[in-house]
Order: sequence, then C-alpha cells, then structure tokens
Amino acid sequence: MSLSLDALNLRRSVPSKQLTAPGPDAGTLRQLLEMAIRVPDHGKLTPWRMLLLEGEAKLAFGERLARIAVARNPDLPDSKREKEQRRYTFAPLVIAVIASPNADSKVPAIEQLMSAGAVCTNLLYGAQALGFGAQWLTGWAAYDDDAHALMGMAPHEKLIGFIHIGTPKIDVPERDRPKLNDHIHTWTP
Repeated sequence: MSLSLDALNLRRSVPSKQLTAPGPDAGTLRQLLEMAIRVPDHGKLTPWRMLLLEGEAKLAFGERLARIAVARNPDLPDSKREKEQRRYTFAPLVIAVIASPNADSKVPAIEQLMSAGAVCTNLLYGAQALGFGAQWLTGWAAYDDDAHALMGMAPHEKLIGFIHIGTPKIDVPERDRPKLNDHIHTWTP
C-alpha cells in the first residue's frame, strides 16, 4: 500500500449515520490497527489504547449510555434517549481511542495526548486507504465520568474520540476548507 498525496488531499469524514456494513474483516482490521499505532511517541510510552465496539456490544453500549443520560436528565425526551441508544449502531465498527498518559514520565502530558490524537488521525486515513469511510466523534460520553467507567477507563485517562468505520452509503461532497494563507505566518527575528 502506498501513501499518495491524493489520498491525503481527498480525505473526508463520512457522517456516522451514513456508514454501513461491511466493515473491515479480521485481517483488514488488524492491518488498520497496526498502521494506526505508527505514530509519533516521544519516549516510546504508547500513552494510548483502543477499545473496539462491534456487533451486539455496540447496541449494549448505547443502551447503557442512554441509561446514564436519563440518570443525568430524568426529563430527557424519548427521542433523545433513542438517539443515545442508536448513536453507535450505524457503522459496523467503532473504535474508542483512549489516552493513557504516564504522569511519571518527563514527556509532557500534552505530547502524550497528541500521540493519542495521531492514532485517531491514522485510523481515519487508514480506513479511507482501505476503501472505508470514517468519522471521528466525541459527544458528551467523551467527557462523562460514568461513561468512562463503562469503558473501564482509569481516572487519569481521557477519551480522545470514537472513530466510526464502515462502508459509505453516500459520496460525501467536499466542504469549505480553511484558506491556507490565513493560517501560515513566517517568523522573522
């Protein structure tokens, strides 16, 4: 597999509701995950891990998150509860990328978090290179202690994102991109 500039220039997020089966088979998933962890990692700390949500587990995960949402807001409308239940069911594969920074390391926490973010980016590019669509989402569960407990996260860990991966049902149009010159400056002494 070769990385081309076209693949980088054409990357798009496919909305999770527009992702369907098939997802990666076992061999392709392994290839994707091995590629995803080839990220900058100051100190070789591997300050991240991935939690795979597939099949019936995605539905159970959504149901438990919906219960957490209702516990937080007993007046949550049925439509919002149902949305929470179904949020992770569209794509055949959802990968939760969890930053697990090492506080005893001299490597700053921000660098460890960015390494985990790079895993998310590699998953997006890798999924597309393998012919799939993907979307990086967070949502309230990324910041909720009870949702973190549901995922078995330790208190020092942070959810960096849920990467939804599957076969796109639609061709995603290009969106407006930032104007490069508005974001590039040359430092001069």
